[in-house]
Amino acid sequence: MFSKVVVANRGAVAARVLRALNAMGIKSAAVYSEADYGAPYLEMASEAYAIGAAPARDSYLNQDVLLDVIKRAGADGVHPGYGFLSENPGFAQRVEDAGVRFIGPSPQWIDAMGHKTRARELAAQHGMPMSKGSDVLPAESAAILAAARAIGYPVLVKPAGGGGGIGMLPAKDETELLAVVERSRSMAGRGFGNAEVYLERLFERPRHVEFQVLGDRHGGAVHLFERDCSVQRRNQTVIEEAPAPALERSQVNAVADRIAAIVREIGYDNIGTVEMLMGADGEFSFLEMNTRLQVEHGVTEEVTGVDLVVAQIRSAAGEKLGAILPQTITVTGHAIQARVYAEDPKSFFPSPGKLTVFRPPQDPSIRIETGYAEGRDVTPYYDPMIAKVIVHGASREAAIERLAQALAAFDIKGPKTNIPAVLAILRSEQFRSGLVHTGLLPEVLAQQKKS
Repeated sequence: MFSKVVVANRGAVAARVLRALNAMGIKSAAVYSEADYGAPYLEMASEAYAIGAAPARDSYLNQDVLLDVIKRAGADGVHPGYGFLSENPGFAQRVEDAGVRFIGPSPQWIDAMGHKTRARELAAQHGMPMSKGSDVLPAESAAILAAARAIGYPVLVKPAGGGGGIGMLPAKDETELLAVVERSRSMAGRGFGNAEVYLERLFERPRHVEFQVLGDRHGGAVHLFERDCSVQRRNQTVIEEAPAPALERSQVNAVADRIAAIVREIGYDNIGTVEMLMGADGEFSFLEMNTRLQVEHGVTEEVTGVDLVVAQIRSAAGEKLGAILPQTITVTGHAIQARVYAEDPKSFFPSPGKLTVFRPPQDPSIRIETGYAEGRDVTPYYDPMIAKVIVHGASREAAIERLAQALAAFDIKGPKTNIPAVLAILRSEQFRSGLVHTGLLPEVLAQQKKS
């Protein structure tokens, strides 16, 4: 097992990983930028290191500085959290080359799955259900138009080298496709340092369902069921739940079993999430694979009783899944998570500022994951998520009620938050029916304006 782990991240995920390390009796080294000096989670770490100015490129994305911290701390493990360098194969390889274990998949898997078109090719070779898509688009306009015709409009232009909704743009016909491709390339180049883009079939009102997987370094791999992540704004999830509602369990379990078999076949060796879209025809198709811990991992933990962060660390340390996980993994009850963002609830534009009041509900049955405390600034330098609120209930209805009560009990002053928008979703008949889709949030808010 590890003796000391550097947590190469910030905020809620840094706090989450530090909590797991403390529970395992493993020493930890946290890092912080100038903007995060004095953050409350730093007190959870055995030691903490300053890594530079507030902009991420000068701190949390600065590989040289992080590698220097790893050396100075005498660490034998690095947990990247999510975001930043968590899916950077070059960083993972540099960590491994330094004789330190990267707590995540091997660099080869981060590289293979990080490039979306190569990931689609690999998944298709192993029998993963697949929607129509293109290779990386060439420069020639005629070839781009031909690729779109082969798929059929509408299409979605997507960056090949990154995710998180950045650069994902729809094109409904040929008259707008080329301009959309150029915009997506520009956004991808700025966001990921890779301007390659490709096309996928654009589903109308799809379900976004993702499957949690965990592998080990001995050829073992399992799934831990699924999460529904359909409630989104700007292609980023706001509400996640497990299990996915209003779906035929035999169908979902069959997809999960097939995914686990494919993950075993290819030799995937740590935590990951296979994201799928379900179209109006009820069929699933592969979207992408994230080679890291997910923001929404907590809902899976709540329904399975498995601590995914501990399991990820133990897998990276070389343990077999048989020693890490229960012999039988089952789902109990229902869990829902809401992401609380510092943003305008109408426009969803970021709303940074000082948390003059930050008082989450004090109920032990409500799980709050945050990297903030009252008096701290939500800065414009990072993702504006203030907290994750996770609840578990015996039924979906009970979980919805508990989450709505928890959000209503939040006392936050300073930045605007998206809590009013999330409450509108939770109270809507569409959401409560379980017939969710990726266009649900704007539909509900539009109806609310009319009433």
